[in-house]
Amino acid sequence: MDESQPAPEPVYESRLPGPLSRTKRWLVAHHMTLMTIADTPHSIAFGSAIGIFFGFTPLYPLKTLLSIAAAWVCRCNKIAAAIAVTLHDVGIWAMPAIYIAEYQLGCWSLHRPAAHRIRFRQFGLHDYLNWHVFSRVVWPTFWPTFIGSLFLAVPSAIMIYFLMRMLVSRARTPSENRLTESA
Repeated sequence: MDESQPAPEPVYESRLPGPLSRTKRWLVAHHMTLMTIADTPHSIAFGSAIGIFFGFTPLYPLKTLLSIAAAWVCRCNKIAAAIAVTLHDVGIWAMPAIYIAEYQLGCWSLHRPAAHRIRFRQFGLHDYLNWHVFSRVVWPTFWPTFIGSLFLAVPSAIMIYFLMRMLVSRARTPSENRLTESA
């Protein structure tokens, strides 16, 4: 080995299983993206809160567009909103349980009985294209789920706002100031 060149830095591999390791890398990369956005801590935190809010709603095909539109209307960071709403896509495996909980909360708050279990096997392919099946199966569950999502979305958005504002503010504070503040 040539002594004029420094020794290569060791490569550390994650001890996590493959999917968790990829999720961790994705979260670290997007965390760094949020920390380096050229905007105010308030704007980034508010955009993140909007993204988290829409991530909890049952508006699955529209949640990213709605979060970006709401961030635009509120004049906060649209990139932060898009990244935060995408966090729910990382946890997609948990979303069915969250939607069921939101539906139960919505039924409870609207004083409605929860619908009986629907067996999707009783429907044929042509039934899914029929408006009457949509109006009988999907639409009655939408409003309770949407109302129930507010019970999770609003507190989560408030917590994310304050957490992100603190993290972005700390990341932008020079390290010398942090050392003098802690002493």
